[in-house]
Amino acid sequence: MRELPFLFLILFRVSNSLAQSSDAVDTSSFVDLFIGTTNGGHVFPGATLPHGMVKVGMDTDSPGNHAGYDANSTFRVTGFSHLHDDGTGGGVPLSHFKIFPSPNCTSFESCDTSLDARKVLRKILSNGSPDDFASPGYFSTNLSTGVRVELTATRRTSLQRHTFPSRSDGRVPRINVDITNDGQQSSTVPSMIVNPNTGRVMGGAQFQASFGPGRYSVFACVDFRVQASSSGAPAAVKPAEFGSWLGNTPVRNITNAKQTYRGFGSQLGALVAFSPAHNSQTVVLVRTGISFISSAQACSNAESEIPNFDFDGTRDAARAEWNDVLGRISVQVAPGTEQQDMRTLLYSSLYRSHISPADYTGENPNWSSSEPYYDSFYCNWDTYRTLYPLMAMHNPERFALIVRGMINIQQHEGWLPECRGATQQQFIQGGSNGDPIVSEFFVKYAKHVSSLNVSADALYAALVADAETLPPDWDLQGRQVDAWHQFGYIPQDLVEPGGTPSKVVSRALEYAFDDFTISQVAKLLNKTDDAKKYVGRASNFVNNWDANITVPGGPQSVKGMMQPRLIDGTFNLTDPRHCSVNDPTHATCFLDGSNRDGFYEGSPILYSQYVPQDNAKLIQLQGGTTNFIERLDFIIDNGYFDVTDEPGQQVPFMYHYANRPGLSTQRSRQTIAQFFNTSTSGLPGNDDSGAMGSYAFFYLVGMYPLPATRQVLLSSPFFPSISFQNPIFNTTTTIRAKNFSGNPANGTGGAVFVKSVTINGIPWKSTCFLDWDVFEQGATIELGLTNDITVPCGSTPDALPPSLSTGGYD
Repeated sequence: MRELPFLFLILFRVSNSLAQSSDAVDTSSFVDLFIGTTNGGHVFPGATLPHGMVKVGMDTDSPGNHAGYDANSTFRVTGFSHLHDDGTGGGVPLSHFKIFPSPNCTSFESCDTSLDARKVLRKILSNGSPDDFASPGYFSTNLSTGVRVELTATRRTSLQRHTFPSRSDGRVPRINVDITNDGQQSSTVPSMIVNPNTGRVMGGAQFQASFGPGRYSVFACVDFRVQASSSGAPAAVKPAEFGSWLGNTPVRNITNAKQTYRGFGSQLGALVAFSPAHNSQTVVLVRTGISFISSAQACSNAESEIPNFDFDGTRDAARAEWNDVLGRISVQVAPGTEQQDMRTLLYSSLYRSHISPADYTGENPNWSSSEPYYDSFYCNWDTYRTLYPLMAMHNPERFALIVRGMINIQQHEGWLPECRGATQQQFIQGGSNGDPIVSEFFVKYAKHVSSLNVSADALYAALVADAETLPPDWDLQGRQVDAWHQFGYIPQDLVEPGGTPSKVVSRALEYAFDDFTISQVAKLLNKTDDAKKYVGRASNFVNNWDANITVPGGPQSVKGMMQPRLIDGTFNLTDPRHCSVNDPTHATCFLDGSNRDGFYEGSPILYSQYVPQDNAKLIQLQGGTTNFIERLDFIIDNGYFDVTDEPGQQVPFMYHYANRPGLSTQRSRQTIAQFFNTSTSGLPGNDDSGAMGSYAFFYLVGMYPLPATRQVLLSSPFFPSISFQNPIFNTTTTIRAKNFSGNPANGTGGAVFVKSVTINGIPWKSTCFLDWDVFEQGATIELGLTNDITVPCGSTPDALPPSLSTGGYD
């Protein structure tokens, strides 16, 4: 990737010393937006605000262009569009209203306008990488046509700066505004109007949801300003030429889509040209407002958010917003490039945890409300485990807005959102995984819900709706609660009209955890009977446990698995290797109506470890701590642990529950060493809307969370010290690794195992977990480290992390 210009470096230069506060350091300079932009990471490296609706970025013709961009320089640029998701799979989402500069047309009519005809390469640097640069709130590239494109954004508006080369051959700068080509090329019912006096383009269309059955409408309003000299101010000018295009045919002076013979799936847009500067570069500023309501509202958004076309000011304001969020977490780094790389990996992971969900407030076409509206929950099954617990640690104001938005969706649609994109319900992957998100917020901030404008009554009512009310389609919202209540599991042979009879085991395990999280909220609200009921349902995971199942060719100690169960109570058999790298049938367990094997994107071996609310009971089911440890070793050493599959992400930390935290420390560090780095292929798979970023973040700081509890599992950080600032509690919590001596390159061995913990100088009972009190009240936590991997959690029973069956959450 291209280096920053020297002047830009001076502007954003920071010291390498320890960050003492968010005011003292430009934390954004530690972020590398290109990590994970190849190799299936699908990371979005364009310009956006924290949780901004508009995510303006480069689109390419890569087959992996789910976020538009691909760092592989062989892929061609198709435009610069305004809406993206980060790290998703499924169909290519969003990618609306591509802006494309055309400097080389000999005439208006000769311009290539269609998606395939117009695309161009980027300039290539000497190392073979494309000439691209990105930092929080900013993206730039140099195209092979000689045009330089820069991008920045506000919440609902983008600003692009296209610098055209000086020409003496009569060719003029032209801007293509693509109305119809989204990521799936799914548009219908396009509309477009071009103003011949200003060049303003207003338009929109209907598009297909990328991971669900619905369709949605979205609109744009595009305005231009031209800077005719290096010192001149951007000015509104009358276009030299204007018109519309259909496919690869531009037609001059056409101002309305109705003047074209458009059909189903037609490619359609506008082409606007401006007179070039005399003997100098021509700069065209392109401002695009976006709305899910109307093109008129898109214009209003643009005019209110970027009234003066001030590119540098908009970029600087975006960076300041990012610094505010990122700067709440600071790390001390030891000397050496390894520590700088780890810092880059840490802050880049933290950055990606603040791309989604997106703040669509004011852009909900389905109902009017004064409450916040958030979208791009894609999907909660991916993010509830680590993204929201990370948000709870340093960004509770945003967390509260998201929860309010989720509650408002439940109040209008009946159930909390699970998977949602572009205002449409999308397919559920697990359970009602909005429950652990909302519960996480309440458990951590129960004393502050009023000051954060969250209604405790409405929050609990939303949780109860998920737990008790059968939805019309549990593929899209809620749960299959009638069967869950009746059987305590989801029978494999039960076929009901309200959803697809698949994922019956993995859904049941998720339902059990969902009910556990609700029980924790009920306890805080003194709803004793409800708490008892949901604790009981949280223990239903045992109903899918078949004690007689072994792994073909596996060790004798690995006996017993989660298995599908029939209406009559008997178990059916799914090969424990199913949907793993060792599956002889090579099944994927994706969303498929014919998938009746009981599991989603994971094997029975992996899902048999997913009882985060009661690992003590799981250890009992699996034959005791020795067998439990041998099973974890077998899972990891034989490839059953899939770091890209969220239900298994806790596996390296599960040794804590067997009183072997040193093994957790080593396994988690080996996970980072093997699967994560700062290259463009530095993620093991999809970033999953920041799920992978927040997961890596927790491993790097030596922790792993359990949503909706007041505990976090503890290991040692990759840094001498890390601090969390919480603006609601007005506290700072610092974790220091005493006598920090570095990180072993492959994650194995080293003086990284926690032998003692003090909190504000007082010895703490456990080396395996911390209570939320240390974040709520602020604290200095000091970790004594050793090279002895056999260190235990402590000397008393309460040193072990809590489990439901041992009374740990009473």
